[in-house]
Amino acid sequence: MVLSACYCSSQSSIMINQFCHVEQHYHTLKREQRSGFPVRGMGTKLVGQQVARIGIMQNSDWSFLRGTRVDFSPKVAGCLPYRKSYKVSASWFTNLEIANTVFTLGTAAVLPFYTLMVLAPKAKLTKRTMESTIPYGVLGLLYAYLLYLSWAPDTIQLMFASKYWLPELNSIGKMFSSEMTLASAWIHLLTVDLFAARQVYQDGLENEIETRHSVSMCLLFCPIGIVSHMLTKILTKRVENTEQRLE
Repeated sequence: MVLSACYCSSQSSIMINQFCHVEQHYHTLKREQRSGFPVRGMGTKLVGQQVARIGIMQNSDWSFLRGTRVDFSPKVAGCLPYRKSYKVSASWFTNLEIANTVFTLGTAAVLPFYTLMVLAPKAKLTKRTMESTIPYGVLGLLYAYLLYLSWAPDTIQLMFASKYWLPELNSIGKMFSSEMTLASAWIHLLTVDLFAARQVYQDGLENEIETRHSVSMCLLFCPIGIVSHMLTKILTKRVENTEQRLE
């Protein structure tokens, strides 16, 4: 009886010690989780792949002779490949970058035509180039693209803000506060100015009138260039009439 009592007491003390050890280890894990270094459910991200979940698997076993045994083993749920997909889209470029690029390219594109009309107005290359309608078609498509990018839900309201469906200066100023809208308006002006300069140039060739100064003004001040050509045409005819009378 004494031996059995000692044996039972020794087994009880072993079980109590193991239980205390497990409880102490459990509290240690809790402190680690509160300290900012969680053990269970910790995720990580690697270069090119992402580890889904890292944790600790807890297995408990109990028997009368050995007492309670708790095993802690690391558990990794799995590695999932983390791939980034790229696609070409207009979002790579901001509206300001597109507006600046189109502004520069549009300005540089029309300069060769003015150069030919001013420096070599009677050359075959100049005549052939100015007879083509391709530049105006390209500029028109570019303008349509910029108009599409600059279009907003309130564009119509800003264009026809008055009760008589007429534009107002304040609303037009708000509309042109966008760089994209300004770029589209600039392409619009370049297209119209080049077309007007072409008309002045061809009319000068047909009536044998000097058009270099008027074409140059169309580049910077299109309405003034048109008025300059009209005045030049009137003065040229008067001089011709006076010469014919003197003869």
